Amino acid sequence: MVETIISICLGIGLAASAGFRVFVPLLILSIATYFDYVPVSDTFSWIGSITAIICLTIATIIEIMAYYIPYVDNLLDALAIPLASIAGTLVMASTMIDLDPMFTWGLAIIAGGGTAAAISTATTTTRATSTATTGGLANSIVSTTETATASFVSITAIFFPIIAFLVVIFIVIFGIKIFRKFFRK
Repeated sequence: MVETIISICLGIGLAASAGFRVFVPLLILSIATYFDYVPVSDTFSWIGSITAIICLTIATIIEIMAYYIPYVDNLLDALAIPLASIAGTLVMASTMIDLDPMFTWGLAIIAGGGTAAAISTATTTTRATSTATTGGLANSIVSTTETATASFVSITAIFFPIIAFLVVIFIVIFGIKIFRKFFRK
């Protein structure tokens, strides 16, 4: 039971990170799996391969760099929500070991994909607001914050899954308060 709760917290932490940057949590999970720190289900054993690490490293670098190019960042946001949902679902499903597949995939789609989609939608709105109010000048600050948050939450999820889960709850509550305050004006 405790292992299930920890794997759910790990999955939600990584899924939330996918809402900020699609490839960062996949890369961190890949490295952790390669070093046998995080077990994944047999179906997802490929994620711990050297090939996966290389491909995800390249994808992560390209994704991070692309978010620093004005207006390309907004174009990426249009793709990010569905991709984040898929990545969130995958990281959640991969970390849930020895559970009924119906439970695993249901939780992965709802909690993993849903969390990633919600965070990605919020970051897309933030970047659109930044572009509209600053002409894109503040977008690099938004991008840096997103990358740092994705990295921090992913690493925290690997080493301290329950704390990562609490951080995700804090991020969601903080985000809701910010959006309420913003939309009241």
